[in-house]
Amino acid sequence: MSTDQILLGVGLTVALAVGSQILAGRLRIPALILLLPAGFTAGALTDSVRPDILLGPAFSPLVSLSVALILYDAGLGLDLRHLKGATRTVVVRLIVLGVLLTAGSVMALGPALYGVPFAVACMIGVILVVSGPTVVAPLLEHVRPSGKVRRVLLWEGSLVDPVGGILGAVVFHSVISGGFRTGHGFRAADFVAGIALGTAAGVAGAALLWFALRRLGLGETLGTLAQLATVVAVAAGCDMVYDDTGLIAAVVTGLIVANLPGFDMPARRPFFETLVQLIIGLLFVSISATVTPRSLVPVLLPTLALVAVLVLVVRPLVALLSTAGTELKPPERAFTGWMAPRGIVAASTATTFSASLIAAGLPGADKILPVTFLVIVGTVVLYGLTARPLATGLGVVRPARARPLLVGGDPWVIDLARSLRTAGLDVLMWAGLAHERDRITEAGIELAAGELMAAATDPQARLEGVTAAFLLTGDDDFNALASIVMRDSVDGPVYRIGPPPGGCGVVAPHTAGDTLFGAGLLRHTLVARHGQGARFHVRPASEPPPPGYATLFVVRRDGRLDPVTAALPVTAEQGDTLILLGPASAPGAEPAG
Repeated sequence: MSTDQILLGVGLTVALAVGSQILAGRLRIPALILLLPAGFTAGALTDSVRPDILLGPAFSPLVSLSVALILYDAGLGLDLRHLKGATRTVVVRLIVLGVLLTAGSVMALGPALYGVPFAVACMIGVILVVSGPTVVAPLLEHVRPSGKVRRVLLWEGSLVDPVGGILGAVVFHSVISGGFRTGHGFRAADFVAGIALGTAAGVAGAALLWFALRRLGLGETLGTLAQLATVVAVAAGCDMVYDDTGLIAAVVTGLIVANLPGFDMPARRPFFETLVQLIIGLLFVSISATVTPRSLVPVLLPTLALVAVLVLVVRPLVALLSTAGTELKPPERAFTGWMAPRGIVAASTATTFSASLIAAGLPGADKILPVTFLVIVGTVVLYGLTARPLATGLGVVRPARARPLLVGGDPWVIDLARSLRTAGLDVLMWAGLAHERDRITEAGIELAAGELMAAATDPQARLEGVTAAFLLTGDDDFNALASIVMRDSVDGPVYRIGPPPGGCGVVAPHTAGDTLFGAGLLRHTLVARHGQGARFHVRPASEPPPPGYATLFVVRRDGRLDPVTAALPVTAEQGDTLILLGPASAPGAEPAG
């Protein structure tokens, strides 16, 4: 191919990957629903986005290393403190039973559905046991299920991928070496050896990162580069020894780095999150572009039957057995049985192994990739379109309504919390001084645990359930510093009250960030107006605010909370609720609460 053709292909692939994700975000649907048909359509219409043509033999190794980076990032998000009790039990059962029942079902049905040899059915079976964070995490972000279900599915998806990859490599080598023809079949020793190799390499990778990040004291930029280089080098070395063991090494490295004291990896990693998002888009577009329409026609109907068996029989049975006798409630068990999409590891494994099996002359090997592609499309589309309605019907969706955290215990802050609660929000408060905490308790508002701020300032911690934090204490420097360090701990924005002009604080006057209510309602102004009798009021947006009243918050009709800030005024719509601050000693005004 010419240089211009390569540039065109790369440009189109990136544009499709990013454009599909942006469009999916605007439509509020999982991006995978658009990425797969976008790549397939582009591959059918033009050769410009065909990675097997653009990259040739380099495509398969690049896919493997890219998946290793994805799994390393997934490992960084796994907290071993959450893998205990029912979660650990369910995850282990899901992986063991899921692998056995899924692979066994496909092996039994494959020869009858597709007319392929048992060896090909085995290859398809072990490929389809994987799920993966590339599909599970976006779907869970879209659905927003309860914490228990979310942790179980994320752990399962992150751990079953490397296990499935090793199984695929073992079956592949058994087929290539003639094991299925000579009666030796699956080689358990190779599987155990692959797990051991990946685990040892993961420990070595974590040791390298310990030296780079702790002993050398690399900063954020060089530290990120060190992580990328380490994961790629360790995964490449493992794959050179035995196929797909690099996936085990990547996950183990991420797990150790995330959970070993001393690394202090932040809960949010903007660069890695962006990189992983881009890689996922590129891989799905690229791999789906290699599937031709002609290859799908013979396997379309049989694969629809296979998807029905996997979705309606195998996964519910696996979930039923895996969650039996655990503390998961029936709705949580039911939703677990309706979440097993296939993802990029299945696609990459099928792409890698099918080409080699076709070259080796194995009959039916040309059906491995199209079958895998259709199963990925079928499960992603089915779960993507039905998971949220089902989760809502089962009652396992986290409430959409905002749960703000108000930090501060002054009287005006407590009155504001009362008003937000009157507007229907679940308000949480925290204060450092004993008398302030007593004041919050007396007001009947939920008081956060005393160690909440310690957790919020821990770069590895997340405040689950808190949708926004509002720093409203009388210490402007505290508000400014906390607004910076809490950004990675809250699943939403962090705001602070504006300091008085010309303040003499060490930090507050010089720190940028989201400040509440604008220049006319700084902290000292609010304290003074409240002390002079001004009160907070809750009114429907259909009623214009009376003269002299200032709009502080808009509570949307779906429960979202939008504060008025210095940089972004908020426009209320029909059905919304306003939180207003009245004038000092407003005649006839009644405080909300």
